[in-house]
Amino acid sequence: MPRKSVDFHGLPVVKVSRRGANRVKQGHVWVYRSDIVGADGIAPGALVAVADDREKLLGSALYSSASQIAIRMISREGVKDLDGLARKRIQEAIAYRERVVRDTDAYRIVFSEADFLPGLIVDRYNDLLSLQVLTQAMDTEAVRQVIVSELAERLAPAAIAERVDPRVRELEQLPARSSSLLHGEKKSTVFSMNGVRFHHEAFEGQKTGAFLDQRENYAAAAQYARGEALDVFCYHGGFALHLAQHCSKVTGVDSSRPALEVADRNAALNGREIEWIEANAFDLLRDYASAGQQYDAIMLDPPAFAKSKSNLETALRGYKELNLRALKMLRPGGILVTCSCSYHVSPSDFLEVVTQAALDVHRNLRMVENRTQAKDHPILLAVPETAYLKCIILAVS
Repeated sequence: MPRKSVDFHGLPVVKVSRRGANRVKQGHVWVYRSDIVGADGIAPGALVAVADDREKLLGSALYSSASQIAIRMISREGVKDLDGLARKRIQEAIAYRERVVRDTDAYRIVFSEADFLPGLIVDRYNDLLSLQVLTQAMDTEAVRQVIVSELAERLAPAAIAERVDPRVRELEQLPARSSSLLHGEKKSTVFSMNGVRFHHEAFEGQKTGAFLDQRENYAAAAQYARGEALDVFCYHGGFALHLAQHCSKVTGVDSSRPALEVADRNAALNGREIEWIEANAFDLLRDYASAGQQYDAIMLDPPAFAKSKSNLETALRGYKELNLRALKMLRPGGILVTCSCSYHVSPSDFLEVVTQAALDVHRNLRMVENRTQAKDHPILLAVPETAYLKCIILAVS
């Protein structure tokens, strides 16, 4: 006979299938809508108790009435005060960064599930904070007030900006909202990574303005690159500006003119002379490889090619072509730094693609470093989706 549901501080109960329960028991924090057995009358963004098909309670979670990820677990215990829990988790996230972050005043403060605050991203750019709210629960007025007040109290920023992704709000069935300042008035600043300085505008650029997850990889690449270097998909010049400290000539390539204009401003800020080329990376690499152009170091940091499993085969072909062209252009003894931020491309898939590209052009590769995202983007071992960035540094002969 099923056990009677236990009171979890009076929280409404969402029942999940055996498959969903097993997923939670194995440490994952997501339950998909297809594994929801009963959620009648549950309000969007509600704090809920989660029970299996035998009514055994599994923990507390945040519920979404719209997302395919219907349940995001936040505790194995009952939670009676979501505001208090959010405040405590923000404090813990800040303390974690104080232990692991070095040589920068720009880093991720809160990384959603990996900091046990699903649906919240907070990045720091010197004296400015930038946040993104991605779920119904994090968008409630009470939780938003806690987030802003705690960040303001703990970090004393000049301003806190909210970067809004309209598509995410639409998918979560949240009311339309514009990007805006939630605290303070400052909208621009200068931040540094590994001694390299960058401009930051609160409401411009991709993500929250920069790719902070590559920060440690920028420094690693600069340890090995010498001679003439090519940074492909350079965006605001993250790799290029780090390489310029050691290389005799650096060229950055991107298809976005606005991105290159920011990159040029960043170069001037650091007193560096870098050649910027506006071009499609695939076309440029094909033309340069055919023309016999040679470099001592090449960086490949493309956008995510596989945003879903259905794109995987196409993505792998794209990664192979990029790496094949780059390998053709590297002088013996050169360095290839090749990256993938596509979660659906596994580390083994990515290594295999690069290996096959090298075989096709008769180059030998030696692994120098096999890296992932910066430590301020922590990886939760039971949630593989938190591990997405691959960065391989290779010596080519």
